[in-house]
Amino acid sequence: MIEEAAKLLARSRFAIAFTGAGISAESGVPTFRGFNGLWKKHRPEELATPEAFKRDPYLVWEFYKWRIDLIRKAKPNKAHRALTELEEMGILKAVITQNVDDLHREAGTRNPIELHGNIFRVRCTSCDYREDLKETGRLDEFLAQKDLPRCPRCGSLLRPDVVWFGEPLPRKAIEEAFRLAERADLVLVIGTSGVVYPAAYIPQIVKETGGKVIEINPDESGITPIADVFLRCSAGEAMEKLIERVRRLI
Repeated sequence: MIEEAAKLLARSRFAIAFTGAGISAESGVPTFRGFNGLWKKHRPEELATPEAFKRDPYLVWEFYKWRIDLIRKAKPNKAHRALTELEEMGILKAVITQNVDDLHREAGTRNPIELHGNIFRVRCTSCDYREDLKETGRLDEFLAQKDLPRCPRCGSLLRPDVVWFGEPLPRKAIEEAFRLAERADLVLVIGTSGVVYPAAYIPQIVKETGGKVIEINPDESGITPIADVFLRCSAGEAMEKLIERVRRLI
């Protein structure tokens, strides 16, 4: 199956990747629901909502600062690096991710499309101010801050620049993802459940327009029924083998 997947990749003219939480698991980033179920007696899903932020912004920011501190210790793994190499080879044209951990960019991917935002960015709740705390070098300072973070422009509360439950995906990002899916002749689907819409339409669009679907996942998912090749293993193991074979074919 690896051989078949490598041949499809090597022959493709416009391949894209679509990634979910599974690709970052080997980097030590737990899935959102993987925090042993509770965080300080709260379900994480209950804290990641606009309603929770309105009700208790201190609690939500405490949770997100804890998450940021956890995620910033993670490093890209073999799967992230393999996607960067495929991009450098000219095979992979885009990486579309549901992850907020910034590991694709850390691995060298040029312009990942982040459907759910980025946990290292903040944005104003009133104006259009945004800040990437890693780029500005203010991450440590921000995490150490005791007061609620406020916008330097208008003084309103800042919030994590991520998509919370009940919020729509950023229109620009999802529209770009759909356009890429319509152009793609192959999509590499890695570590996603394939049940969260509208993002889960991406592999379906590729399939419906005549492209191939390669799925990498330790378990079957919502994508498996439409996959042309299903590699049942971890992202790092599969991508390491896949990139070795693609190198020989091009």
